Amino acid sequence: MVRSSFVVLLVVLLAPIANANEEDKTSEVIARETRPSLVTITHDSRPGRADREGSGFFVKKGLIATNLHVIGEARRIQVTTSDGRELTVKSIHASDRKMDLALIRVSEEDIPALPLGNSDNIPDGLSVVAMGNPQGFRFSVVEGLVSATRSMEGYSMIQLAIPIEPGNSGGPLLNRQGQVIGIPSLKSQVSDNIGFAMQVNSLKLLLDRPNPIPIERWITIGKLSPRQWKPLQEGADWRQRAGTISVNGKAAGFGGRSLCLYQERPDDAAYDVQVKVKLEDESGAAGLAFASDNGDRHYGFYPSGGQLRLTHFAGPDVFSWNILADIPVPSYRPGEWNHLRVIVDGATITGYVNGDVVVSVEHEALRGGQVGLCKFRDTVASFQAFSLGQPRAIEPSDPALNEALDQWLKEPNDASISALEAAPEIARALIEEKARALEIQAENLRVWSIELHHKRVIQETMRLLNTKQDHEIDLFHAALMIAKLNDPELNVEAYRKELDSMAEEIRSSLAEDAKAKEKLASLSDYLFQQLGFHGSRSDYYARDNSYLNVVLEDREGIPITLSLLYMELAQRLGITDIHGIPLPGHFVVEHRPDDGEGQLIDVFDEGKLLPKEDAENLVLATTGRALNEADLEPAGRRAILVRMLRNLIGIDLDSEDSAQALPELDLLLAIDPEDASSRLSRALLLYQSNAGPKAITDIEWLLEKQPPGIHLERLHELRDRILHQTTTRTERR
Repeated sequence: MVRSSFVVLLVVLLAPIANANEEDKTSEVIARETRPSLVTITHDSRPGRADREGSGFFVKKGLIATNLHVIGEARRIQVTTSDGRELTVKSIHASDRKMDLALIRVSEEDIPALPLGNSDNIPDGLSVVAMGNPQGFRFSVVEGLVSATRSMEGYSMIQLAIPIEPGNSGGPLLNRQGQVIGIPSLKSQVSDNIGFAMQVNSLKLLLDRPNPIPIERWITIGKLSPRQWKPLQEGADWRQRAGTISVNGKAAGFGGRSLCLYQERPDDAAYDVQVKVKLEDESGAAGLAFASDNGDRHYGFYPSGGQLRLTHFAGPDVFSWNILADIPVPSYRPGEWNHLRVIVDGATITGYVNGDVVVSVEHEALRGGQVGLCKFRDTVASFQAFSLGQPRAIEPSDPALNEALDQWLKEPNDASISALEAAPEIARALIEEKARALEIQAENLRVWSIELHHKRVIQETMRLLNTKQDHEIDLFHAALMIAKLNDPELNVEAYRKELDSMAEEIRSSLAEDAKAKEKLASLSDYLFQQLGFHGSRSDYYARDNSYLNVVLEDREGIPITLSLLYMELAQRLGITDIHGIPLPGHFVVEHRPDDGEGQLIDVFDEGKLLPKEDAENLVLATTGRALNEADLEPAGRRAILVRMLRNLIGIDLDSEDSAQALPELDLLLAIDPEDASSRLSRALLLYQSNAGPKAITDIEWLLEKQPPGIHLERLHELRDRILHQTTTRTERR
């Protein structure tokens, strides 16, 4: 609602008078009045380490505000009041990873809430008070000043001349009237006496648009599917986040060993098991386990201390541990993703690292059993792309490529070294020049690698689109290809399994004869009430909201990505009469049964039903024009992909790094070659990126087609300028 100028003027005129009547309170008074509303929040930490502790405060009856990192993600939470009462946590009422804020709903409603102030226009030098649990000293109070208001990662934060320590996070930052104006969340790495707080007005956004998740659901986020994986040995914490399995903590047994076994059993005679692994600390170890008896007997193949190790474990202690091979592997990349592969064929065990055979032994102590993942000692390890199948041949590497790389990387021979040492000053200049040339080559190779990745993604997307009719296109897969442009490691199959698992969970709650409306009601309840999926309002124009994999992980998105997810789940539940409706400025879903009226559904607004009158008002408010019947026609699958790409391209063109839109434009134009505005955008971006000659193709196309709305004379000038610059550079060579 828009306020009249009179009301705005009245508020502005009255606000100083109201503040003038409020006397500043002493720190003693603020501490006494605030303490009953404070809580201590503890969440389970990594096994073998102390639980993490932070602060929080009541903002409404039964509702506690804190930082997201204080409650941890998917961990059990304990909440204790200042008088020692333990509270019952019912749900995570709202959370936002980017703002690092969360709201906790508890059963108890008899605890007073703190008044929330206004964090707009906080003056530098304002006297403030912070309360929390620094270093475990519960319900402490500290005075300080506001140093400044700063923009950090797209959000306005309050810089404080206050020491922020572990435990302060999540507590209230109060002005001298006892009103909350911020939530301390960051400690400066520069000085112990500098901290930062998120403004309270950001918290109000969460209060207005919650995305509640029952606590039973919260602590299962990231839990491994018991149908696929079974962790062994107590102590290590195995988690899964759409495509990546991670493990931290140290198990209690020998060497901190922990196994996580895949529940599908391999062929006893021969099998091929693979995974990509990355270690946070190379002093630890993690990799593949195989031939496991579901206990202490198994083999392991993993990096350990910079070497690759093949080990046979025959029991629970060091006396039953036999290292079959411990070898240096030049192709292993510390701190990066490395591909491990083991082929078991009869008595032969062959191990590969990044495609190279590094060990092959005959060993018959164990056969059969299960395969999976293993970790040793106290490191954090991540795994991707686990697979189990029948052995298949490795394609040999191209000798010509190896020779070319060897030649490029070849070190000087003895004769050349002697010659350089005879003239050290000249040699130094030559070596520096060579180093610069190698750096340029390395950067060019990295750029080329990215370009090849983009080409591969576009080829795979077009294969999905061109081999089928529009209604047969795998929209979920194709939408993930948009995200894969930016993330080469994205594992499509992992997200497909997650989506199928979500659909199965909804299906298990339905009666066999459930109608479409009942299925849609269960789908909405599952997504928005149980899992907390919600429309992104505080960070609507973030690129992540257009990446379907991130939407699945963060449970936050924009209308089109949330609608796509909703439609894909509905179709897996057997609802075929569900369509995407491309309203101008706001994508929605329509359930259009053959035997009844169609019903619009606004997935961005928690799946609420959208009457046509409300849709008309929504379009008018969003675009300033009236809704017409053509706007209500279902969008084809190619059209949905194009709209997703246009959203991303628009965000990128408005950003400081507009060139990141180029691969998205390449994909869009591969789908829709007749899109003149996108051709013009690509031509201009290429020109701005010093790739003018590549822009000529698009410019010539535009000059030939002469689409309306494009200044052809200026386009002629741009083409002539590029051709002149290209000719000049060639002559200078």
